[in-house]
Amino acid sequence: MVILDYKYLELDKEGKLAILKINRPEALNALNKELLKELREALEFLEEDNELMVLIITGAGEKAFVAGADIGEMKGMSPLEAREFAKLGNSVFSLIEKSNKVVIAAVNGYALGGGNELALACDIRLATQKSRFGQPEVGLGITAGFGGTQRLTKLVGAGRAKELLLTGELIGAEEAFRIGLVNKVVSGDQLLEEARKLAERIIKNDPLAVKLTKSAVNFGLEEGIEQGLFFETNSFALCFSSEGQRRRMEAFLEKNK
Repeated sequence: MVILDYKYLELDKEGKLAILKINRPEALNALNKELLKELREALEFLEEDNELMVLIITGAGEKAFVAGADIGEMKGMSPLEAREFAKLGNSVFSLIEKSNKVVIAAVNGYALGGGNELALACDIRLATQKSRFGQPEVGLGITAGFGGTQRLTKLVGAGRAKELLLTGELIGAEEAFRIGLVNKVVSGDQLLEEARKLAERIIKNDPLAVKLTKSAVNFGLEEGIEQGLFFETNSFALCFSSEGQRRRMEAFLEKNK
């Protein structure tokens, strides 16, 4: 079912799963201000959907997931305008990271600069053999601006992150998999099918438990293990207030009998 009407996005919902496609293929799905604002609106809309559990984000066309932020729009910005642009991108990507939905990036091609940062904000990343990843901003005279210096470091470690950020090197999907940047590499024609299968495995689980698990992982990454364990303990306890926990445990015991 297609929902809402956007210039640069296609949004479909199928029960507990939604698929959001960035649809600006003539510009390799580059992120301009208008697209980012549409993305923010879509994410805020989806966050209010209590049925939805998993969101898949992908790109239109065969070449790019998102090739980066729109250089044509950026090149004439003043420092203040650039700051507002970075704040916009970071606010949108933070919505993904902090969402109570599980967000899967189905990376169907180039994920460079802001495109790689978009993938980094997602919970799980799938790629094709043709996917390419990188943070080439230093070659354009700028730093990463949508979270790349922070999320890439957390995901692959400081040494590898600094190498990618300081050289602007692009890497293929297999290398991205090797260093932990992506979870799985599949053939191009299987990408969305694999993303759907992964979504279905998540959706079959208890919604509250899934939501709290994502929150606990994120909280521990931000606050450290001691605070993370405190959050996990309370999340574990909270699950015992739900009908889902009682029903699922009873079903498990009945099955074993």
